[in-house]
Amino acid sequence: MLIITGTIAYDYIMDFPGVFSDHVLPNQLHNINLSFIVNRFEKRRGGTAGNVSYTLGLLKTPNKLFSTVGNDFQDYLKGFLKKKLNIEGIRIDSKSYTATGFAITDKNDNQIWGFFYGAAEENISLKLGKIAKKGDFVLIGPTGSRATMNMVHECIEKEVPYMFDPGFILTQVTNDDLLYGVKYAKYIVGNDYEINIIKDRIKNYRELFKNKIIITTLGAKGAVIEEKNKKIAIKPVKVNKIVDPTGAGDGWRAGFLAGLDKNFDIQTCGQMGSVASSFVLEKYGTQEHSFSLKEFCRKYKASFGSKIEL
Repeated sequence: MLIITGTIAYDYIMDFPGVFSDHVLPNQLHNINLSFIVNRFEKRRGGTAGNVSYTLGLLKTPNKLFSTVGNDFQDYLKGFLKKKLNIEGIRIDSKSYTATGFAITDKNDNQIWGFFYGAAEENISLKLGKIAKKGDFVLIGPTGSRATMNMVHECIEKEVPYMFDPGFILTQVTNDDLLYGVKYAKYIVGNDYEINIIKDRIKNYRELFKNKIIITTLGAKGAVIEEKNKKIAIKPVKVNKIVDPTGAGDGWRAGFLAGLDKNFDIQTCGQMGSVASSFVLEKYGTQEHSFSLKEFCRKYKASFGSKIEL
């Protein structure tokens, strides 16, 4: 069983019709004071854990969502109940608000995020031993440095393999904790910027990466998976129109994990990630997309020239 950790959040998504770089003065980086007037605004369900679990549900891949939400979770819950997703591992903190993300996207799909952890701060008190069994696999998504690292320790203690996805916590986590999370992970995932930060902050990363699978998502350029000194290029799936890039990386992770759950080879898993993310890109928000298994398989074959059975 896949256990999905990280945040469940409400996303406030905004579109800026210009380009961020046009308004940042290189000689004033120490003194930034900018306002961006947006021309679109929406509130959506989001959060790494919620997004991944949602797409896994579309792929009919059993998973347990393991995170904490606040007293305003009812609207989010309705969407999950419609899709009949497993919510048994969700904990409610009646004294806090559900985590909230604020994203502004420019016309080149660059994004600026602000994130409030809220009830997700209580993820530090979650005990993996209460839900994990032998043979389970954990996605450790970002949920504050203390809670994320606590989940790393839990996985190591319970001998449960995990995928390390530090993401947002790279601005919080210490080098020692980052090293610890990487050292015991079976898989490490991030976009090219995040993977480069990890490489820069861990001195002996080449040695540590040798026996791990490193996944680097590259946005419109697809992804690269490194395994035992071999690089596997995963091409992007053609999208009719990119409506919103928010959550595409989470869709990619869900597709990859669904393939992993079915014991597919790494390249097939990566290609499933590419297909899943393409559906996310075509909708405004991280959980607005929907597809049947037939539609997914049809798109997979059209993109990669081979059949897949789900």
